[in-house]
Amino acid sequence: MAGLWERSGIGYTRRVNAMDAAVHNFRVALPANGNATHPERIFLQGPHTRTHELRQIIRVAWEMLRGFRVLHFVGPCVTVFGSARFTEDHPFYTLARKIGSQLGELGFTVMTGGGPGLMEAANRGARDVGARSVGCNITLPQEQNPNPYLDHWLTVRYFFIRKLMLIKYSYAFIVMPGGFGTMDELFESLELLQNKKILGFPLVMMGKKYWQPLTDFFDELVKAGTIDPADLDLLLLTDSVEEAMAHIRKHAIEKFGLHAAKAPRWQWWLFERPVPVNAIPGRGLR
Repeated sequence: MAGLWERSGIGYTRRVNAMDAAVHNFRVALPANGNATHPERIFLQGPHTRTHELRQIIRVAWEMLRGFRVLHFVGPCVTVFGSARFTEDHPFYTLARKIGSQLGELGFTVMTGGGPGLMEAANRGARDVGARSVGCNITLPQEQNPNPYLDHWLTVRYFFIRKLMLIKYSYAFIVMPGGFGTMDELFESLELLQNKKILGFPLVMMGKKYWQPLTDFFDELVKAGTIDPADLDLLLLTDSVEEAMAHIRKHAIEKFGLHAAKAPRWQWWLFERPVPVNAIPGRGLR
């Protein structure tokens, strides 16, 4: 089949099937802006030159390696997902701050996406009780700066690397109210649990009224046979911080045998560095 040839904005040539021409023409007709060369946008644009794609592979690998080294000593985490749009005067902010404090009291490092809103609230709660507070921030077209309650943070270019870091170091996940980004993180976690890529980690959804329509939909999926009832066994929907902490204590601390221990030594030649924290000595789990 005859095809179309396109000259891209960064100087490479690629083939577009005739069937895709209308979609392609719509895409390239979109107005350009100052973020047109954002690395992840270029990464997702389809085939590039072999040299360019090799550079992309190296860039992604380096970003992953940097994340592994930076977060190696943060200790067992609980990741709190939630919207960046709720402000300090919102009840959900107060709830997320309390969640962060209670997780810190249990001995966990509190990890978030590092941004404002409910992420800031959870990190702030950890800071309130002297627990470790870390974040994995991302470079966005609308600049998102790390919130001021982080002891340690990593900034990445790619969403998939950010989600990897938020999941890799955590023994439990708390999902606060949020939008598409929060639901993306929720479903990513559920899929990994369902397919046993991560085993038995508890997932708590805070805010019954907010999440009830979604959990009702989960029940419909069970009835339709597209998921199993067992897929939701470790999913807890609650408004109670105490119930959430009891669930995490049972399914994370007790199940995995977490206990207070001395952190491993860091090696400068592996690009490692100790985590600068205001944490109370001896509080963290290992």
